[in-house]
Amino acid sequence: MDRTPYGFLLVAVGGFLGAVARYATDAAASGLVALATSGAGLAVLGGTATGVGTLTANVAGSFALGVLLTRAPSDRIRLLVGTGALSSFTTYSTFVSDAVALGTPAGAWYVAASYVTGLAAAALGLAVGGRHRR
Repeated sequence: MDRTPYGFLLVAVGGFLGAVARYATDAAASGLVALATSGAGLAVLGGTATGVGTLTANVAGSFALGVLLTRAPSDRIRLLVGTGALSSFTTYSTFVSDAVALGTPAGAWYVAASYVTGLAAAALGLAVGGRHRR
């Protein structure tokens, strides 16, 4: 691992890009759900689609990390994309906050769906990237 100032810069730039992409993903996913449910008369928590953006980012990030682990050409790319961007793009704290905000029954389903789809996405990313089970 590159522990030079350049390595720290790679993580910082990646973190910035990942955080901005995470915010955009959450806004887009929540907006799409709100649009889809507005005509159907379905209610979403507090007028927003709680958890949808986080689930979307975490599943996409799990897939991307699976591919990255098998295809990254260098440690510096892993620092920029994996440690920087994908660690900021995916988020555990927002996942927990969303689960609590949804309440016990819906929150439990959200946690289960997040783990199942996240693990499946990571496995698919590894498969797409070319890593095979031993």
